[in-house]
Amino acid sequence: MMQEAGIEKAVLSYPTSDAYLKLGSANAVARIFNDNVAKILEHYPDKFIGAAILPIDNPKDMLAELKRAKEKLGFKAVSLASSYNGIYLDDKLFIGLYKAAQEQALPIFVHPQIVNPIGFERVKDPLLTPVIEYVFDTTISVGKLLMSDILKDFPAVKFIFSSFGGVTAHLSQRFDATYQMLRGINFVKDLGGLPTTYLKNIYVDTGGDTNRINFQAALQFFGPSHILWGSDWPAKKDIAASIKAVKALDISDKDKENILGGNIERLLVL
Repeated sequence: MMQEAGIEKAVLSYPTSDAYLKLGSANAVARIFNDNVAKILEHYPDKFIGAAILPIDNPKDMLAELKRAKEKLGFKAVSLASSYNGIYLDDKLFIGLYKAAQEQALPIFVHPQIVNPIGFERVKDPLLTPVIEYVFDTTISVGKLLMSDILKDFPAVKFIFSSFGGVTAHLSQRFDATYQMLRGINFVKDLGGLPTTYLKNIYVDTGGDTNRINFQAALQFFGPSHILWGSDWPAKKDIAASIKAVKALDISDKDKENILGGNIERLLVL
């Protein structure tokens, strides 16, 4: 399929699942996933790049597995979920990871949490959960990184949020206008700048999307240098259509090339 679609290399990331519930620990899931992806990387070194998952329930184990995945297994990125049982990525247990990612230039890919995403306790629906709750779990995750000052304190960490970062781009004006209104009555903390100052620094992938409106919003807010083509495979089967959607955009050929590969090559220091 990669050959047919003209894809030279693919980053293998973890889409989040309930595997830790079945296996009893996040540590077991991380080791099984990373070890088996490492076999793929060894067998197809020119085709695949690994994004390691980590045992998020223990900061020491998290850093130990990061070290093993990077130095022994050859992974070049980290894969996280947007939240874990209601714990978002602004939690202090991730601070050591962000320090390491900043020092080692390791991108952090974030996929929406599919187990108990935001709103799941009130609405459990086979269509509404993936269409709405996944998107807003990602958006809340971005927002909490903003409000915790992590985006400000770790400016060199390259966060890549899947599927255009939820609705972050669509809410950008509302972020700034509401922040300015609340600062005027001293009802929100001083971020040291407008919210969009920090939100524009994150990266987003296209998540197999072909919707021109979503592309336009992302281009207007993040700019072409912060957008990465993503397949969302195997959830979305038509890989070629999502590539054609990028090629059909009214942007320069160079920007198209960067979205389709140049940007991720730069982030991974390939």
